[in-house]
Amino acid sequence: MIVRSKTNYVSVMTKYEFTFLLKEETELKNIQEAITSLNGKVLTQDDWGEKTLAYPIKKNSSVHFYGWQFEMEKDKLQDLKRKLNFNEKIIRYLLLVNP
Repeated sequence: MIVRSKTNYVSVMTKYEFTFLLKEETELKNIQEAITSLNGKVLTQDDWGEKTLAYPIKKNSSVHFYGWQFEMEKDKLQDLKRKLNFNEKIIRYLLLVNP
């Protein structure tokens, strides 16, 4: 998707696939706000439920799995990764470009 701003700057929105593991479901709103604060748009939100891990990660043996798709400008992606890395309630995440 191509977005035009008031200064005639054309930015291309890139689609991303975002898979992540959470300790608590209450953190979903904060993650969505992080994406939308950087002019991103969440397209789909899939809840894969609570799963027991094969081995503990950060002292957690069961976590909630989520898979989202969203659009965002490429130059804003580093800012999003920085916000995700500071969030201690996210156990792991994988962020891929969706072709």
